[in-house]
Amino acid sequence: MSDEPDEELLERVFLARVVEPGDEVAGRWLREVGVAEVVERLRSGGEALPGVSATRWGGLLARARRAEPERDLAVAREAGVRFVCPGGPEWPGQLDDLGDARPIGLWVRGRPSLRMWALRSVAVVGARACTEYGAHMAVSLAAGLAEHGWVVVSGGAYGVDGAAHRGALGAGGATVAVLACGVDQTYPRGHTELITRIAEQGLVVGELPPGEHPTPSRFVLRNRVIAALTRGTVVVEAAHRSGSLVTARAAARLGRHTMGVPGPATSGLSAGVHELLRGEAVLVTDAAEVVELVGAMGQLAPERRGPVLPRDLLAPATRRVLAALPARRAAAPDEIARGAQTTEDDAIARLYELRALGYVERHGDGWKLTRQAMISVRGGRPRS
Repeated sequence: MSDEPDEELLERVFLARVVEPGDEVAGRWLREVGVAEVVERLRSGGEALPGVSATRWGGLLARARRAEPERDLAVAREAGVRFVCPGGPEWPGQLDDLGDARPIGLWVRGRPSLRMWALRSVAVVGARACTEYGAHMAVSLAAGLAEHGWVVVSGGAYGVDGAAHRGALGAGGATVAVLACGVDQTYPRGHTELITRIAEQGLVVGELPPGEHPTPSRFVLRNRVIAALTRGTVVVEAAHRSGSLVTARAAARLGRHTMGVPGPATSGLSAGVHELLRGEAVLVTDAAEVVELVGAMGQLAPERRGPVLPRDLLAPATRRVLAALPARRAAAPDEIARGAQTTEDDAIARLYELRALGYVERHGDGWKLTRQAMISVRGGRPRS
């Protein structure tokens, strides 16, 4: 199941059954007195470790009496699940950034190496009850990231999460689902087929031992793992109280890139994203812009430009003369020259050039824009 020493493996599997994810008090115990001492104290029912009340210590002891690490490992093995310990060859070192909230260990279902995949991964998260726009953007971003060779990480939930996983899989790419329950379970039930497919083609990861069910607090704490595991987090749609914002803020605290996809200003499902964008999050609209942030130096998104118009091909001085012509009347060469900040002789020479191109025409001693030029140069809006 792991390259870690058998004794520490069993001790950490034991603790994964006793301690809730993200318990920083327990994390401090492990750091200060070590795994073996914490396990011994819990198994023996000895004196409470510091930082907990007698009631809470009693609750931990009750859990400890029911913990069966050998059985958990056997059940996991039967389901094709392994347990990865901190410091082991498959452990993603970036999770250590969580400090005392670092997972005790991770249950992993799937063949690839979690450590290798996490090195080049991006989280795509968002609303469960997303709009068609949100689902489209999640699929498009995930597919684009997969095509760029990045692993897409999300939470396996309905809405944006599911769309992101499907986008990556549909592009033949890699994806990781971080669950708030045992990885041998499928939650939500409607994603049974999707989670199974992810386990076959990618990775399903979680902190909770086999058979454990999700709770609201476990969903929230799961988000810190998504944030720490990846190089950056993209939020596609999120209301003001969305759990996706928890992931994004955790990413920001950890020094990861935080990104948001804008939506309509009137959409409540984009209000949380817009709040992030008013802070330190970066606006992104496609995978190339995400890769520009999280990738290596020089991986720049293509320059965004509108279509090239015929007037864009004119010399700058000629464009200034064209812009100096009034929209609805003829003008004398000296007036045009003043508007273009050039000499009258130069203005006349450029007006003849513009006439040959169909932009202007002579009207007695003056010059006037052609009808077609009024549309192309002014965008159909008169200018006196």
